[in-house]
Amino acid sequence: MNKSRSGSQVMFGLIGMIRPLITVMLVAIFMGCIGNLMAIFITVLGGMGIGNVLGVDTTMSLTTIFVLAIVCAVLRGILRYAEQASNHYIAFKLLASIRHQIFSALRKLAPAKLDGKEKGNLISIITSDIELLEVFYAHTISPIVIAVLTSIVMVIFIGQYHWILGAIALFFYIVIGAIIPIINSKAGQKYGQKYRKLYGNLNTTVLDNLYGLDEILQYGKEKEREEKMDRFTDELESVNEKLKQQEGRQRVATDIVILMAGVVMLLVSTTLVPVGETIICTIAMMSSFGPTGALSALSNNLNQTLASGNRVLNLLEEEPVVEEVESNISVPNGELQLSNVTFAYPNAEKNILEKFSLQIKENTIHGILGESGCGKSTILKLLMRFYETKDGQVLYGNQDVNGIDTRKLRKQISYVTQETFLFEDTIENNIKIAKADATREEVIEAAKKASIHEFILSLPLGYDTKLAELGDSVSGGERQRIGIARAFLHDAPIILLDEPTSNIDSLNEGIILKTLLEEKENKTIILVSHRKSTMSIADKVSRM
Repeated sequence: MNKSRSGSQVMFGLIGMIRPLITVMLVAIFMGCIGNLMAIFITVLGGMGIGNVLGVDTTMSLTTIFVLAIVCAVLRGILRYAEQASNHYIAFKLLASIRHQIFSALRKLAPAKLDGKEKGNLISIITSDIELLEVFYAHTISPIVIAVLTSIVMVIFIGQYHWILGAIALFFYIVIGAIIPIINSKAGQKYGQKYRKLYGNLNTTVLDNLYGLDEILQYGKEKEREEKMDRFTDELESVNEKLKQQEGRQRVATDIVILMAGVVMLLVSTTLVPVGETIICTIAMMSSFGPTGALSALSNNLNQTLASGNRVLNLLEEEPVVEEVESNISVPNGELQLSNVTFAYPNAEKNILEKFSLQIKENTIHGILGESGCGKSTILKLLMRFYETKDGQVLYGNQDVNGIDTRKLRKQISYVTQETFLFEDTIENNIKIAKADATREEVIEAAKKASIHEFILSLPLGYDTKLAELGDSVSGGERQRIGIARAFLHDAPIILLDEPTSNIDSLNEGIILKTLLEEKENKTIILVSHRKSTMSIADKVSRM
């Protein structure tokens, strides 16, 4: 989704997530208001002290003023700490909740979402975009409310000396706390969105370079890939420079307006109130711009924060290509069928399957042979219900796959993909992904069937050997055999194998195929490959 929301729409969307922590937020706002007023009145009390010394304001003694100033200073420190602690508690709790929601959304969107080419953008959303929301929850919501409430109190305080002075204060609070931030935010909004998009594109390029490093070195594409990264980096720097220029203009505008506010308050108050009250009103005016000034400065970081928030909300609201089915229907016994299936991947120009039909008898090994790109892997994805057909049906027995409970469906299937992903964990735990409560003996048995047991024993720590990130410490064939071991451990009645021996030598391929032949009793096995040798164990072979 690339829906673009206004700043206010993003803010309301993000604020809606605060509901579970609203009590803590209200406490933070209360402490922030009192704390800021304490800071303001330390300066105001100083003005009263000056008036007392000059003999123009004797409403309080110097001793009283001094004691009150100390009390305000102590309370300011305590309340400031408590406010920040509360805001950060809210921020980190919400970020954890948002991450949970993001991964829940990705689980529903996958694997179709992950088949796309925007993995760098997804990583950017999961990491930096969510981290930027900490600024919003810890340093945006409370400050806005605090600035409004504090400004109201100060308008009333200054207005008690004369209503015109209160009106002047209100005017300048609105200019600094609302008008300047809104103008600045609108001017920088497009740059914030562009920055986050470029950042995601740069992440994608970096990932491509990491995954394809061998090919880049082999074909001498280092300079070309480096130039591509440099282009994104230069564009990022250019956008960042514009954001900094915007920030500089905002600071200058805010400082000028604050100075004007002080001058106007001083000049007007001298004609309306006595000298002592003029001093108090002017000092109160100048010292009370902390909360509203913070809002003005906030708009600089807010452009990127709201752009990140927009991307997060887009992902959370994105509709999956295939909705999960929740029903009481399990996978029935019987043959598997694709009946007059027409299918195209999202955004593809042409169908990869056109009125395609296939029958797979129960408890047999069925081979699907064909060249790359003919739709072999697509058949398995449709059987897994990763995608829905445009037309036609996918049937288990006489039951349409779209009516079967999704969790029950996938629990009944062991699916070995072309690319086996290995987690940065031990070999045993990588195999046990298929069955978390499996014993070591069960893991060893599955590894033997996948012809990976001897290799594992050759390692210094055996099954306790920890694999490096992305599984780069093992070869493609070894990764593939670990994936097959997972399938054997899962022990499902239906096994889908997508090019299961493409990276495996003929000896190990023979061992695995022999094991599949031995394991085929009461199992339906679909074997997809472009190699004729793999089809030697199939009861029937369909050519595409």
